[in-house]
Amino acid sequence: MTPPIAIDPAAIERYVRELAEHGACGQTGVCRPAYSPAWVAAQEQVGAWCAGAGLTTWQDAAGSVWGRLAGSEPGPVVATGSHIDSVVPGGRYDGALGVIAGILAVRALRERHGPPRRSIDVVSFAQEENSRFPRSGLWSSRSITGLARPEELDTIRTYEGETLRAVLRSVGLDPGEMLSARRDDIAAFIELHVEQGPVLEEAGLAVGIVDAITGSSTFNVTITGRADHAGGCPMDLRRDPMTAVVPIVDGVLRTARAMGRPAVTTVGRMLVEPNLSGIVPEHVFFTVNARHPFLDGYDELRARHTALLEQVRAAHPELGIDWTVGAGPPTPCDPGMVRLLEDTAREQGIATLTMPSGGGHDTQVMAGICPSVMIFVQSRDGRSHTPDEYTAPEHAAAGVQLLAAALHRLAY
Repeated sequence: MTPPIAIDPAAIERYVRELAEHGACGQTGVCRPAYSPAWVAAQEQVGAWCAGAGLTTWQDAAGSVWGRLAGSEPGPVVATGSHIDSVVPGGRYDGALGVIAGILAVRALRERHGPPRRSIDVVSFAQEENSRFPRSGLWSSRSITGLARPEELDTIRTYEGETLRAVLRSVGLDPGEMLSARRDDIAAFIELHVEQGPVLEEAGLAVGIVDAITGSSTFNVTITGRADHAGGCPMDLRRDPMTAVVPIVDGVLRTARAMGRPAVTTVGRMLVEPNLSGIVPEHVFFTVNARHPFLDGYDELRARHTALLEQVRAAHPELGIDWTVGAGPPTPCDPGMVRLLEDTAREQGIATLTMPSGGGHDTQVMAGICPSVMIFVQSRDGRSHTPDEYTAPEHAAAGVQLLAAALHRLAY
């Protein structure tokens, strides 16, 4: 049994506030997209904290910062960490808390138990969010796991059109060395993260153990009709895209509600052309994002949404109804690692809830090379990706205590 490892909540809050100074926007917001000056300064801060905790530090070719507490035995390492890049605007806790948790957990282990048997690495991933590069999140964890491709250095571009290659060079990284970021020596990975939802708060618990990370499918739907005068064209002569938009939006939301938790569907983006109150629309584009953390439910949700789209298309031959689908299947966390966290939580006297994650994380990529799992800590009001996000220091401390105890079981 691992002895209880006390974690100071005030130290967590101090680290959170100090890191939030890099890219601060507004009273509590953070604007820190990957490879920005604020991000560079924050990664330097992470490296300094790692060195101050007695860790050997380095930065890989993708920009991730690593700190290692060297073990007495050679061989694969145990790793923990998260990311410090943010959405714009974001908050102080998403991602950043997981990096801080890793540093404080490993520092506590070194101070109380000395060097481990197996080395422990703390990582601050370089680019998890899509805040600067559309559709290219998880870049650095994909580099670490060998999934990133050299041609992406030129095909991935910022919203302003700058290539990833050029951006990496601008912060002193060598794109030609990107393959050197790959790791094949990680035996296990644990990521601590804020929940990004209200489930833990609803249950009255500080800590969750993630057993699956959601799959996500986005249907990009375009409906084409004919623009007409809103007063001059009779209803029965119109080719109005909205007659198909409404049953689709209503139907997909009803489907997710009927399936129940943890199925979710969001219609989050809609573009109407010509977007005038006095004109029947010609085109409507909208997205249907469908998520489920378990494969059977994921497949069912996708199939039911597809069937609805086909049904509405058949009912409206006067309209052009087309869609494309971008999909990423769910990722189960390693069952052995889930059990290890559950057993460790009981030993530490920490009440937990085993639950799925509704958001995507670097862990789902790391799971491709090693047994991986996540620890959630409560988000007040379920808020995340907003300057209003907040995690109470005592809740964070309970999560870091569980992380430290689990690392002790894996590495000592």
